[in-house]
Amino acid sequence: MLVGTTAALVVIVRVPEPVAPPRVQMDPPTPTATATATPRPRPRRLPKVAWRSSSPLGTPTSGRLRRGVRLPSRGAHFATRDPVRKRTPNRWWRRYGTDDLVRVLLRVTGQFGRAHPRAPRVLIGDLSRPHGGDFGRRYGPLGHVSHQNGLDADVYFPRRDRRLRAPRTPAQVDRRLAQDLVDRFVRAGARLVLVGPSLDLRGPRGVVMPYPHHDDHVHVRLNG
Repeated sequence: MLVGTTAALVVIVRVPEPVAPPRVQMDPPTPTATATATPRPRPRRLPKVAWRSSSPLGTPTSGRLRRGVRLPSRGAHFATRDPVRKRTPNRWWRRYGTDDLVRVLLRVTGQFGRAHPRAPRVLIGDLSRPHGGDFGRRYGPLGHVSHQNGLDADVYFPRRDRRLRAPRTPAQVDRRLAQDLVDRFVRAGARLVLVGPSLDLRGPRGVVMPYPHHDDHVHVRLNG
């Protein structure tokens, strides 16, 4: 005989613990940029020309220069070279000419530089001394027979390798650019343009002429 017993069924239900939502890494807020323009680099200040009216006296081979104008040591389209020290810039007292000569040099080199932006700047050598006069061998090897009254200037031919140096041989001269430079000086009114006999550069008869020791530069002379 069984003694009545009440059996209780206990059902245990496991309730899962609440799972926290995954944490999302939020990027920090981007700070508001200040609207400031990046300043452009200031262009290098180029030397200025002290203009004044000049007078060439006498002849290019026996003359003087009154109130000469000094060509700057460099510009946007040109640099100067000392033919004795063989470096840039040329010394100040070797860079004087009439105001007309300096204007022509600045105009021609500027036009040339804008027409040939990949070409090197034009190298300019000797003009005259501050008051003109003798510019012979005591001022450097060879010296100048002319360059005495501010109407003469030596301008080096551009090199094929685009280096800002005077060419050492005719083979280093970019003849296409050299011819263009000669043409521009002729159009600017030069009355004499001496070029190297090895370069076969052309121009009006009696104006563009081959001359010894000019295979690296053109000698430009204006009317007085």
